[in-house]
Amino acid sequence: MTRGSKGRKRAKLVAGTALVMLTAAFAVNVVPSAAVDPPPAPIAAEQLGLRSVFPDAVDIKIKLTSHHGGTTVVHVDDPSRTVVVKYTIQPGARFPWHTHYGPVIVNIASGSLTYISSGTCDEHPYTAGEAFVDSGHGHVHSAYNPGSEPAVLYATFFEAPETGSLTVPVDPAC
Repeated sequence: MTRGSKGRKRAKLVAGTALVMLTAAFAVNVVPSAAVDPPPAPIAAEQLGLRSVFPDAVDIKIKLTSHHGGTTVVHVDDPSRTVVVKYTIQPGARFPWHTHYGPVIVNIASGSLTYISSGTCDEHPYTAGEAFVDSGHGHVHSAYNPGSEPAVLYATFFEAPETGSLTVPVDPAC
């Protein structure tokens, strides 16, 4: 082997190493910006566990007294399926007008949520640590996050269908 061929091999090795290093440096500067997470969905739903069935006969009766003093009793003769869903609602995001198959118990974990009932179009704010009951069974409503931070809530649905959507869309009410 001649001295010249050793020099050429060394030069190729140095050039190859430099190319690998430049490629790595380029990847470090480009990949993170390409891998940025997309913005969060306006309303994200995460079902926590399966839609479960009561193995025993269960009746539920919920007595609701409105802010105006009226009382409604919600009879749930067959709560059958139940499921819990975690919702994360971005600031300004709003649920479309809808109802549910059965009652829903909602716990606000963080942030705030303003609930709008279609009957009166009254708005009622709820904040972290508060809960409310939506009677379902055709009670039309909407809700939105009026805050500057995401709102997180846990909704326990009763009379949930075996599969499919937990809400029934309706035309706008207010």
